Amino acid sequence: MSIAELRSMSHARKGRRRTKEERRAAAPDNRAAVVFLAPFILGAAVLTLGPILMSLYLSFTDFNLLQDPNWVGVDNYARMLSDTRLHQSLLVTFLYVLIGVPLQLGVALGLAILLDKGMRGLAFYRSAFYLPSLLGASVAIAMLWRLIFGADGLLNAILGALGIESNQSWIGNPETSLSTIILLHVWMFGSPMVIFLAGLRQIPAELYEAAATDGAPAWWRFRAITLPLLTPIIFFNLVLAVINSFSAFTQAFIVSGGSGGPADSLLFYTLYLYQEGFSSFRMGYASALAWLLLIIIGVLTAVNFWLSKYWVHYDD
Repeated sequence: MSIAELRSMSHARKGRRRTKEERRAAAPDNRAAVVFLAPFILGAAVLTLGPILMSLYLSFTDFNLLQDPNWVGVDNYARMLSDTRLHQSLLVTFLYVLIGVPLQLGVALGLAILLDKGMRGLAFYRSAFYLPSLLGASVAIAMLWRLIFGADGLLNAILGALGIESNQSWIGNPETSLSTIILLHVWMFGSPMVIFLAGLRQIPAELYEAAATDGAPAWWRFRAITLPLLTPIIFFNLVLAVINSFSAFTQAFIVSGGSGGPADSLLFYTLYLYQEGFSSFRMGYASALAWLLLIIIGVLTAVNFWLSKYWVHYDD
């Protein structure tokens, strides 16, 4: 059979519409992938998507966990406009985020730069500095924080040893209680520090060598080389830190005894949501609060992404 005949047969085969059996035989077999993905898809639908849709429905109802939900429309959302404790929780949470996040990222970046210089026992210091991120959100550390900043705590003992008499409870004072929680948040710098350290290791050393050869001081090298090339890592840590800060709960709950006191100075948004849902049994209103929190975090994340084009520098 000649080459021309083979080509004509091939063209004729391509021009002919394939039968259903031929298309089925040529289609890739994805059954194995579906089987392996089935547990994840089922879990996402039952354990994630289902509760999300249920909470959306409950946010339009009056539900006390004991009786059937009663549809009330947008009353729960309208109530937020006159809820003074909600406004206080938003104020406390935004102060916590606006002060705590920059301080935490600043400390993390500073320590990452120090560790990037190279020293003996680097692996030990990296692990030691990362440890607070693993323990900081635990109940044990929150209880320890109460002991340190209490009236008879370690801080007052140190101040007394320095000749500064202080008998106040830093946790029990509305003017200083939030500062202690912010300090705890800053202390959990380990996770962003490790990410910063990984980013610093990716900056070419030739850039620093060229700048040093031209006589550029250390501050100029940090401002002109380190910061611009590290902005994608800073942006990544910033987005994660904002989301995690808005979801902070354990520290405020343990330190304030679940009340948000003193004088609602530790009434974080998530703590108020918990009180409404599981203490006051207003689960419908708590669901509306949860959706408001989702909207706030979503808007702030979108704003961060929009602003990133003005200060985040990528290789391209």
